[in-house]
Amino acid sequence: NSFVTRTNTCGELRSAHVGQEVTLYGWIQYQRQGLFLVLRDFQGLTQIIIPQDEAHAHVKKLLCNAPVESVVRVTGIVTPRPPGQENPKMPTGDIEVKVETAEVLNSCKKLPFEIKDFIKKSEALRMQYRYLDLRSFQLQYNLRLRSQIVMRMREYLCNLHGFVDVETPTLFKRTPGGAKEFLVPSREAGKFYSLPQSPQQFKQLLMVGGLDRYFQVARCYRDEGSRPDRQPEFTQVDIEMSFVDQAGIQRLIEGLLQYSWPEERGSITTPFPSMTYEEALANYGTDKPDTRFGMKIVDIGDFLRRLDIQFVQDALSYPRGTAKAICIPQGVRYLKNKNLESLKESAKSQFNQEIMEIICRPDGSLKSLLTKFLGEKQQSELIRALNMQVDDVVLLAAGEHKQVCSALGSVRLESADLLEAAGLVLRDPTAFHFLWVVDFPLFLPKEENPTELESAHHPFTAPHPSDTSLLYSDPTKVRSQHYDLVLNGNEVGGGSIRIHSAEQQRFVLEKVLKEDSEVLSHLLEALEFGAPPHGGIALGLDRLISLIVDAPSIRDVIAFPKSFRGRDLMGNAPDYVTPEELEPYHIQVSWPLAEKEAKKN
Repeated sequence: NSFVTRTNTCGELRSAHVGQEVTLYGWIQYQRQGLFLVLRDFQGLTQIIIPQDEAHAHVKKLLCNAPVESVVRVTGIVTPRPPGQENPKMPTGDIEVKVETAEVLNSCKKLPFEIKDFIKKSEALRMQYRYLDLRSFQLQYNLRLRSQIVMRMREYLCNLHGFVDVETPTLFKRTPGGAKEFLVPSREAGKFYSLPQSPQQFKQLLMVGGLDRYFQVARCYRDEGSRPDRQPEFTQVDIEMSFVDQAGIQRLIEGLLQYSWPEERGSITTPFPSMTYEEALANYGTDKPDTRFGMKIVDIGDFLRRLDIQFVQDALSYPRGTAKAICIPQGVRYLKNKNLESLKESAKSQFNQEIMEIICRPDGSLKSLLTKFLGEKQQSELIRALNMQVDDVVLLAAGEHKQVCSALGSVRLESADLLEAAGLVLRDPTAFHFLWVVDFPLFLPKEENPTELESAHHPFTAPHPSDTSLLYSDPTKVRSQHYDLVLNGNEVGGGSIRIHSAEQQRFVLEKVLKEDSEVLSHLLEALEFGAPPHGGIALGLDRLISLIVDAPSIRDVIAFPKSFRGRDLMGNAPDYVTPEELEPYHIQVSWPLAEKEAKKN
């Protein structure tokens, strides 16, 4: 209550305040039959008794006529609620305030939706009237918790560990590789700035500058189009250190999260478990495994290789041919035939991977297309290999290793969703399973041209010390010093030890990635002036907070987010500008194309 004219907030009055005169400010949550109203502010609710006597008739009229969500000031005496009328669900439920004077500071017009968390509102309407949506308890809670966590992170990094908070530029130049960047025109004809997708180059240059430990709550920009649960502008907790190795960065982040973790979410245990990229892919079919539940992928290639089944042998004959399966516990009981068909169709459409089901009947026998090729002994072996129980359903896939694993990994998550929708609890919503994924490949084949390579992380990531020689002979086999932090199956952070040798960095850019190194000449030159070994990480703040508060979307932890298509529905941005405004930037718009786009939207 410092610096303001209220005496108390609407969430703090208790029995100890009985008899005191108080002045409260807030919004009218609701009003009942001219007898009382509930006043709300950022901290809570207080019941306000409307006076019924003639002397206060003007106060009664004022408060009874004020629409819901009007802003009012009330002054009155705190009194205990009559016996039996206490409300144990409200922190202020033992008291009420009898009004002496009141003032309507601003009346509210008809609302587009009710300001209540349980009222269903369309996403578009919430975005259009975001300032009203922000009044809801849940969004208030999310944003305040986010603020507290960021403040604790600053304390840990700056006060306890000597990090320097440095703001880096937002207007910069294009970075090769990575996500698509937003362009900003300049007054020099044909020249554009780029908005940075991360402060990557700047933080490395700060290490060359001898700052030793840098961090920033950084705004980042990626022009990724319409991707679900992504934002064109987002926030990273960005960190870089000199003279550090992978283990040092991991311990720092574990300590940071433990220090800033909200008490109401329980405690988190460190150190976090670690898993290689190959293990994650083989066991979970993804580089961001959700380890809150089992249903791991099982390798049954050795078992199937012994069988003389032509279509199985064909699938296993791929260069990295494999056969793997997942076991869905109680699948017969919880999944319908249409569910199994949708899982198989999903694997086919997304990964071009055929899936075969095996069902364990009540008598212990197997039902599957495969069983006609299996004797009784072989069926028993298969049951043991898959640890099958009665009513379990096994989904089996054979073919190229990565394709098989990725398809089963996706099916594993879809199966979990189906099982939970049918009433089986697999993933504890209050559990937080952190995991480090390490030893990623340094390069991956480009999707559009598999004979060319691209960086798995970014072009500044250093090769694994054991694989440095392979960089020059067989770059496809090089592991990187890249590490991801995963929480409940979501990537919440990623970082690496960086290349600090100009020669090695130039080789990676020019010879391996076939990029024009001239774009990064400033960084390459900086590395020649005594660059220290360095590494860092960035935590995705929006994603992390959304998981902590169990929000359905990252939009629920951002004050003014963009829509699914990257639009600001409240301010109607992006918007057209006039030719006169564009003239200094030497830009002309092809209007027919723009009009087509407008019609499409």
